[in-house]
Amino acid sequence: MSYPKLLTIQDISCVGQCSLTVALPVLSACGVETCVLPSAVLSTHTAGFSGYTFRDLTEDMPAICRHWQKEGIRFDGIYTGYLGSAKQIDYVAEIIAACGKEGCLTVIDPAMADNGKLYPGFDGAFVEAMKGLCAKADYVIPNMTEACFLTDTEYKTEYDRAYVEEIIRKLLALGSKNVIFTGISYEKGKTGVVVYESGEYAYYEHDMLPNSCHGTGDIYASAFAGALIRGKSAYDAAKIAADYTVACIQATAEEENHWYGAKFEPVLGKLIEMLK
Repeated sequence: MSYPKLLTIQDISCVGQCSLTVALPVLSACGVETCVLPSAVLSTHTAGFSGYTFRDLTEDMPAICRHWQKEGIRFDGIYTGYLGSAKQIDYVAEIIAACGKEGCLTVIDPAMADNGKLYPGFDGAFVEAMKGLCAKADYVIPNMTEACFLTDTEYKTEYDRAYVEEIIRKLLALGSKNVIFTGISYEKGKTGVVVYESGEYAYYEHDMLPNSCHGTGDIYASAFAGALIRGKSAYDAAKIAADYTVACIQATAEEENHWYGAKFEPVLGKLIEMLK
């Protein structure tokens, strides 16, 4: 597909290098026509900032969908990130059904949890709704915490391949066709991504960096979706996304007091080269 049209649905945090402020430039750098549907607008993201503004756009979503249908606008791919409520998830499922072309590539990042806990404001009802959305995914991209909530599995920080593969089987049982399982570490000082596609497992490993950044999950998912819809295999897209995310974290480590996000913009050129 030489020039695919992809829709991404997630919030806009105006400051903070996450969500749509990451997805739009990263997907554009992948050579993808990027269309957006903002689920909310925040003055900043919610990690480390206080007193931020929040404008919920939930009730705008059905009208936007109806307009696209009227205009005959349809998408080659749909990629979802952070969604603010179970109601938004329901609307997103309707948009996928109404506005995806035949064979539309669907990538779901169930951005709802980390470090063993749900994000603030999320509950069991949200998790159940997200399970239903993941059932529509060609590729679902959870971290360990999200995968455990989606599969009702005990969260562990130490595990083996059997534990990881059992979680993947449970994700597939939800209806997800393929799984990109991020942040998987089988040995100290290493981390990586497990790729399950068409019955085959693969693992891409790299060094675990000492510093971490807000928004790297959004960077990874956006780069993966962009590479995938450009025709890369799932493994190659997962590898490109991992290498690019590592480059972003390394660039951020050079910047003093850049605590609120990752410096993804100066290394977009590396992503473009990786895709050639």
